[in-house]
Amino acid sequence: MYEVQENITMETKTTEIPEPSLKAKQNEEAVEPELKKKKSCCSKLMVFLAALSFAYFAKALSGSYMKSSITQIERRFELPTSVIGLIDGSFEMGNLLVIAIVSHFGAKLHRPRIIGVGCIIMAIGTFITALPHFFMGPYKYETALTTKTNSTENIVPCLPHQSYETLSGSTEKMSKTPDVGCIQEAGSPMWIYVFMGNLLRGLGETPVMPLGVSFIDDFAKEENSAFYIGCVQTIAIIGPVFGFLLGSFCAKLYVDIGFVNLDSLTITPKDSRWVGAWWLGFLIASVVTLIAAIPFWFIPKSLAKQEEGKKETIVSETDKFISKTLKEQNQTLVEPVKISKLAKDFLPSLKNLFSNRIYFLYLCTNIIQFNAFIGMLTYKPKYMEQQYGQSASKANLYIGLTALPAVAIGIFLGGFLMKKFNLSIISAAKLSFGTSFFAYLLSFSFFAMSCSNSEVAGLTVSYEGMKQVSYHDGNLFSQCNSVCKCPVKQWDPVCGYNGMTYVSPCHAGCKHSFGSGINTIFHNCSCIEAYSLHSGNFSAILGQCPKTDVCANMFLYFVAISVISAFFFALGATPGYIVLIRAINPELKSLALGMYILAVRTLAGIPAPIYFGALIDTTCLKWGTKKCGGRGACRLYNTDAYRHIYLGLTSGLRTLAYILGVAVLYLIIKQFKQDNKDATPSGRTDEASAKKEEANSKSNDHLTATKDLQADKETCI
Repeated sequence: MYEVQENITMETKTTEIPEPSLKAKQNEEAVEPELKKKKSCCSKLMVFLAALSFAYFAKALSGSYMKSSITQIERRFELPTSVIGLIDGSFEMGNLLVIAIVSHFGAKLHRPRIIGVGCIIMAIGTFITALPHFFMGPYKYETALTTKTNSTENIVPCLPHQSYETLSGSTEKMSKTPDVGCIQEAGSPMWIYVFMGNLLRGLGETPVMPLGVSFIDDFAKEENSAFYIGCVQTIAIIGPVFGFLLGSFCAKLYVDIGFVNLDSLTITPKDSRWVGAWWLGFLIASVVTLIAAIPFWFIPKSLAKQEEGKKETIVSETDKFISKTLKEQNQTLVEPVKISKLAKDFLPSLKNLFSNRIYFLYLCTNIIQFNAFIGMLTYKPKYMEQQYGQSASKANLYIGLTALPAVAIGIFLGGFLMKKFNLSIISAAKLSFGTSFFAYLLSFSFFAMSCSNSEVAGLTVSYEGMKQVSYHDGNLFSQCNSVCKCPVKQWDPVCGYNGMTYVSPCHAGCKHSFGSGINTIFHNCSCIEAYSLHSGNFSAILGQCPKTDVCANMFLYFVAISVISAFFFALGATPGYIVLIRAINPELKSLALGMYILAVRTLAGIPAPIYFGALIDTTCLKWGTKKCGGRGACRLYNTDAYRHIYLGLTSGLRTLAYILGVAVLYLIIKQFKQDNKDATPSGRTDEASAKKEEANSKSNDHLTATKDLQADKETCI
């Protein structure tokens, strides 16, 4: 038998054709173009993936940079905090104006080019935001000192019987007749450009996420789709980190860098009059966003679907959910639907949705929660500056390097725990509520991490050093400076060697000065001499007196607790979205998510920065003065009142949210425990079936959680 097999083998070898047949060659030639075409399609999909990732990075960069520049814009345009909140909320206004149109019509058109147009609009909006800097002329802060470089000429702040006109309200003396530029600036609020630029940026950002994600899912393998989207979202998390780091860098630079002799400046980055190069970051972000638009113009409207591989590859539940949900949405968009039928079904569906007690209470809970979160995040850098005496640069640096990475890790671990332990809706609700509530309890420790008010004579304490109960203009004067005739509205603080801050060298009663720029020293100050416990040195230097070492330690504790609190809050985010999705009828899922995003952006993203800012304004002790007269930005806050309002409002909103959260948790446990009992009356077989059905439902829930989480992350950043 073995011999026969050997003979057959030998015969086969001897009869082999040395060269391939003509038909085989033709088949090979036909296969090669197909392989090249598939490789080309795959490469174009990879190009789109890279372009979309960069677009995500660009929009997150510009959005987070806007948050980091709030304080600088407020000072440059001499605005109250409430108006700054309105400017910050304009992004959400622009987004909401076109989100419905883009979501409906965008999928039927050339999606890559629409995303490219969106990036161009974002770039234009970001550029317009920086434009006022080039129209407004040099920044002139209020000061009583002249700006002669390398001059040691004596300045006499306290000159008896001097009039207001002898003191400069800015770096140059104001003439008796207002100049034309001053009138134009007063009549044309340049901050409108910042408002419109941010609004335009919101318009341009709208198509990036929905159209980009659906394009990937349409032409990628089912098992690759969610992996690609996960890569895009991971890169998007890096954007805010770089945005706050860019904000930290620009805040160190003086606003008119390159056009002003820095040696002539009499303020430092810690001064409440300091304005960093806020415009520079917007120009950088604009260029980055414009570059992000270029690749989308070279990507075709559609690609060949990636060849489906073997399904043996382990695919996460999130991946399955992403692919399935997006396919259903795309099919819905492609199939022609009569408008009359949509209109007829909308109101009953909406009524059915809001009659779901779990959904309605959960929606109310999250609206209140996001009001607290957005208000807190918007003014957190400002709180660090006022409470702990940090510069805007350092505040942005700490947020970018500590809080944001903690949030990213928390979101990732939340999704990992859901998949690892295959959590049910009840377990997800408990995890979400428990971790978030722990973060809420930690936040109460912020009330104890306080710094006392700066001792400013006539504002927070009397000239004798006693704590001041109330403030009025008369408190700025004392017997020690009564002969100086100091202007009431001037703010040019000096720090006396007795540790007390005075509103200006004139209010300190200083008679002589020596030096130039920031190194100017004032001597023979009568108020320091009159109420000083030490003898011999009655001098003062420019700037407010620094915070104590105890306050510096409190700041480190604040940063550490903020990181821990942010991590636990983010840890419950993904399980929380699972609860939202699985508590409603699957047929109403798209409507529920749409209403959720609309409600959060409209009722939290827009109003929260405005009313937070308005309440913060009530704690201002000393308002600045504009170049042309009128009230400017706040120079000094009552830090105790600021802390109580900022932390109290945040804690109060979150307390109300958790009261509703307890009701949501109770309803979920009650409903789904009963559903489990009804679903498994016959024993283990039904129980296994229920678990399998629950696992399938979970795979659907994870992608919507991922998509919705990204949408809310864009709302906050």
